[in-house]
Amino acid sequence: MANEIFLLKISGQDKPGLTSGLTGVLAKYGAKVLDIGQANIHDTLSLGIMFVIEAGKESSPVLKDLLFKSYELGIKAKFIPISLKDYEKWVSLQGKDRYIVTLLGEKLAAEQISEVTKIISEKNLNIDSIKRLTGRLSLVKDEEYPRASIQLSIRGKIDNKTEFTEKFMQISHDLDVDIAFQEDNIYRRNRRLVCFDMDSTLIQTEVIDELAELAGVGEEVKAITESAMNGEIDFNESFKRRMKLLKGLSEDVLQSVAVNLPITKGARRLIDTLKSYGFKTAILSGGFSYFGNYLQKELGIDYVYANQLEIKNGVLTGGYLGDIVDGNKKAEYLKEIAKKENIDISQTIAVGDGANDLQMLNLAGLGIAFHAKPKVKDNAQSAISSIGLDGVLYLLGYHDRHIDLLE
Repeated sequence: MANEIFLLKISGQDKPGLTSGLTGVLAKYGAKVLDIGQANIHDTLSLGIMFVIEAGKESSPVLKDLLFKSYELGIKAKFIPISLKDYEKWVSLQGKDRYIVTLLGEKLAAEQISEVTKIISEKNLNIDSIKRLTGRLSLVKDEEYPRASIQLSIRGKIDNKTEFTEKFMQISHDLDVDIAFQEDNIYRRNRRLVCFDMDSTLIQTEVIDELAELAGVGEEVKAITESAMNGEIDFNESFKRRMKLLKGLSEDVLQSVAVNLPITKGARRLIDTLKSYGFKTAILSGGFSYFGNYLQKELGIDYVYANQLEIKNGVLTGGYLGDIVDGNKKAEYLKEIAKKENIDISQTIAVGDGANDLQMLNLAGLGIAFHAKPKVKDNAQSAISSIGLDGVLYLLGYHDRHIDLLE
């Protein structure tokens, strides 16, 4: 008599002692568990146990006792025989490449999930698991900050990753959902450094535009800023032109601007969580160190690299001190911090919105375009456009319960 393999599928109302009772029956007969998985949706249990009855032993007493135990527990049991050939084929899939697909939005609709899983199916990839990462949404109360995220763990061979991600980008555009695609490797599970752009990422404003308004040159500076962020003109040239327009602005206005900086929704939640889990954080900004240093104290950021304003006799000279922090410099600082902290570059994350962020986004192990300009979003590894900055946590695989425990 050969080995007999069975998949036991259990469904019913969840209650304490289910898994213990069923595995106790298997233990009584010396069965070996080959795989086990469980999911709970609205107090309804779905449990699967794959087990083997070794050659020379009868399977019928095991199955009979499992049925009795299931009846006793008030759950439904179904047995599916598995051939040795099918089992070995399933085992062979373990060596296949693994990926994570994360969906983010204020709410997730069936159509969005359907289109994403259709692409996965068309590529003959297997979905190993689906997890909801956000808390449950009320249908009665209005959520102050609605957000929804699910994570799909998939497995298989992808010949053309670019084509694969382009299809996700199209779904993202058409159905207003963020879709992130990552390799599920050791680096993804061990990120250690997160670097942020400041203006329009960590804060919801461009500080230089605010200073320009106070200096009476708002429209001129805003037009240059927009053009630079879209990648239409060189960042360094735009920076010098804007700085000259700020000449004569009183130093006194800097403090009032700093204390009123609009910190991006989800930023505090994100950074508090990162700090609790031992991450290092940095601001790498083409903005000004005066405001970066203020945010460093306010949020508990580890590093700040930004441009230093030149101030003489209490007024801005229209000049700056040191090198301009442009796209090249941001990427250099990312490497510098990672080296100092003994962190592999693949364990780093960069978050930004402008064209001058692309180099650090593409250098980091995970680059995230946050509510970014179209050019940036199209050229970054991942994008968040539907929810706040704490969406980064879901791309790292954190569940709300991991976060809420810390709050």
